[in-house]
Amino acid sequence: MQLTMATARANVLLHSFCFIVVLASVLLTGFAAEDRAIYLVLMEGESVAFHGGSPSSRLNLNSEVMKAHAMQLEDSHDQLLQSNLETGSYSKLYSFKHIANGFAVHTKPSQAEKLKYSPGVKMVERDRGAKLMTTYTPRFLELPEGVWTQEGGQRNAGEGIVIEFVDTGINPAHLSFAYNPLRPFTSNISHFSGACETGPLFPATSCNGKIVSAKFFSAGARAVATLNASVDILSPFDADGHGSHVASVAAGNAGVPVVVNGFCYGKASGMAPRARIAVYKAVYPTVGTLADVISAMDQAIRDGVDVLTLSVGPDEPPEDRVTFLSMFDVFMLYARRAGVFVVQAAGNRGPDPSSVVSYSPWAVGVASSGTDRIYPSSIALGNGERIEGVGLSGPTFGYRLLQHRLVLAKGASNPIGSFPRTPPYVEECQTPQALDARLVIGSIVICTFSKGFYNGTSTLNAIINTARALGFMGFVLFANPAYGDFIAEPVPFAVSGILVPNVTNSQVILQYYEQQTFKDARGFPTRLAARASIGEGRAASFRDQAPIVSRFSSRGPNIIDRARKPADVLKPDILALGHQIWGAWSPISALEPSLVGHSFALLSGTSMATPHIAGIAALIKQYNPSWNPSMIASSISTTATKYDKNGELIMAEGSDIGSQYPSTPFDSGAGLVSPSNAMDPGLVLSSGYEDYISFLCSLHDTDPGTIKSKNCHRRIVQQAA
Repeated sequence: MQLTMATARANVLLHSFCFIVVLASVLLTGFAAEDRAIYLVLMEGESVAFHGGSPSSRLNLNSEVMKAHAMQLEDSHDQLLQSNLETGSYSKLYSFKHIANGFAVHTKPSQAEKLKYSPGVKMVERDRGAKLMTTYTPRFLELPEGVWTQEGGQRNAGEGIVIEFVDTGINPAHLSFAYNPLRPFTSNISHFSGACETGPLFPATSCNGKIVSAKFFSAGARAVATLNASVDILSPFDADGHGSHVASVAAGNAGVPVVVNGFCYGKASGMAPRARIAVYKAVYPTVGTLADVISAMDQAIRDGVDVLTLSVGPDEPPEDRVTFLSMFDVFMLYARRAGVFVVQAAGNRGPDPSSVVSYSPWAVGVASSGTDRIYPSSIALGNGERIEGVGLSGPTFGYRLLQHRLVLAKGASNPIGSFPRTPPYVEECQTPQALDARLVIGSIVICTFSKGFYNGTSTLNAIINTARALGFMGFVLFANPAYGDFIAEPVPFAVSGILVPNVTNSQVILQYYEQQTFKDARGFPTRLAARASIGEGRAASFRDQAPIVSRFSSRGPNIIDRARKPADVLKPDILALGHQIWGAWSPISALEPSLVGHSFALLSGTSMATPHIAGIAALIKQYNPSWNPSMIASSISTTATKYDKNGELIMAEGSDIGSQYPSTPFDSGAGLVSPSNAMDPGLVLSSGYEDYISFLCSLHDTDPGTIKSKNCHRRIVQQAA
């Protein structure tokens, strides 16, 4: 009996302990769900720019009346937070006052929920983060002969226009942004009132007349991540390179030599080389937040920019509202209302349908295409066969006269090395210790595209480092039948190298190598007789068929929500060059090790297509100063062409590598931009803020209380009747 009672007591204690453990687990789970996040809040009441009912972005925002209204808005934000949220449960990051009335707050989900039902609050949205949507193009678009001639040549193209870039900052020491005292700017930009913020690597002299404003926004980034001081530089300086590239494509100086690894690829020019540049850094190598991006947009419109360039932004729809009413899209709408032309990257999730991330009719969404320029390379085998490939590198020593030993990395592994016998080590040339230095020195080494490259853990930069460490004469990265063909983009190599992305061509190389490799009874090579040489890969060639819609460029149809319901707005809007574009770069190159130390980079993405349209819009605005943003957008769309340089319908790259199909408006929008025709289209169509409000009111999934427009309520009453 005593044993039974003891057992019972033990069971009770055990059950109690289990209950406590379960309860503790529930509580811990609850606390985990209450991790802080950034929330973006839109309030009722007009911003400073629209105080009194009409846009005031071109008026004196420094007047006492405007300053008082800005202070009143900020006070109202503080009072709302203090009266609705628990003390110590939040930190306000920004007050938005200039083009929209709202704020960004770092708080818990339960506290954010309270804000949704607070008086005067129109919308609360969780920050979705901001992503980067990652020369020769002026001549392909006929700018020197066409538009620049109309503007008085490259000396005046873009004069008097300020283009704003919300991005990763800018490299102020780059020649693309240098000020030439022998050619001073003569235009009046009194409508612009930006300023220069200084900091690490960004002295006051960085704002030199070409760069007229530079600011950085980091409250969101610092709230959600621990920043790395070596790359997350708290100044407008660009440690990444993306922002410098985008700015140079739109407004970089004309005729800047493009030199990489000691080789000159030609000269680069922006679309509007005399336009001024305003930089608003809001994305960092470690993290990007919408709070920082939106605050940068708010400040840029307050400063009086003419064109707003957005090669950054969220790459997915909002969680709980229609796409057109996300905070990002609302701010773009208010920018358009303030008289600013807004251009936005369409996204890089193509060729899947409905992958576009530029949703709203008030922002021009840009798709990407390639030019007619290509960089072919080749490898010549000892048997006389020549295999085509890609690689921005010089030829191997004595090309055309000398050939060098060809070695397969898989057969040249280090017999005494202590390393894992996995594909990245054995056949992908990712580390020097995996290879027998005696076999590979002075040789052309064949590396195989295997598991590491397929899953993204292996890199070309590692191959280059291995090649330099062990003294390769050159390298080949070729396709693996187990993984199929891969996409090869031209990348500058510091050593001779070539990518052979086609399995059929790769098998030709491998078959020749096996025929010329003699082995003993155990299968070990006894004599390597295969020879090869790598040709010049830095000389450009030109193809007849161009442009072609890039495979990565996001496609329509447009969507209205996360359920992917179709939206009655055609996207993308326009096609521009965004594939293999040369542009300025930052030598730090925080996220691209292969480009460290370089001042130029050859990049692809709708990020690169977007600044083409920004620069062209600046030229149109200069030529037609009285035009509003919708008239500029109209001229760009109605004069675009659906045909390539041969007069055939523009093609689009498909899902399968090498496949193409005739493009549709869901691929290329209105077609390829035609700057010369857009300058004087003959007819432009104008739409205003109220037209966009009417459009929003017509949506079935829209809460009229969110829009808060008399026009909207009038329409709803009419529909009810």
